[in-house]
Amino acid sequence: MTTKQTNERKQPKSVAVAAMDVEPRHSSSYPAPFAARVAGRSKRALGAVFGLRNFGVNLTELAPGAASSLRHAHSTQDEFVYVLEGHPVLRTDAGETRLEPGMCAGFPAGAGDAHHLLNPTEEVVRYLVVGDRTPGDEVSYPDDDLQARFIDGRWRFFHKDGRPYEAK
Repeated sequence: MTTKQTNERKQPKSVAVAAMDVEPRHSSSYPAPFAARVAGRSKRALGAVFGLRNFGVNLTELAPGAASSLRHAHSTQDEFVYVLEGHPVLRTDAGETRLEPGMCAGFPAGAGDAHHLLNPTEEVVRYLVVGDRTPGDEVSYPDDDLQARFIDGRWRFFHKDGRPYEAK
């Protein structure tokens, strides 16, 4: 293999992109009883465009009335949210906080502060989510009969008693 071929393999497909040109993903990996609760959410996996492996970056949109996720907390993953447009409500263990563009929030791994964003407005909400990809992450969902484990490169979902949900 030539040096040129080796360098081409290591380089991402693009050096820079327009974030809104990245194809959005509208589906959820949640099991059927829960997936409908995040209808109206779309994610653009910006970090994946560049082959980032240690952390993820998503440009996320919430339609009016949509939720970012089920309220959750990660065991090993730090999460950071930065609001670009709109006025979402951040729901945590401490209650609700109305956010606006330019505001941010962070959730350290293992802190147990379950959180999610809601869009109670008539406008689209856009925000960036940054999270690391520390192996062995587990997610708790205090409001639902659900827990998740990152196994073999994908999320696996279980009831709180350990029974698995049906795979999609």
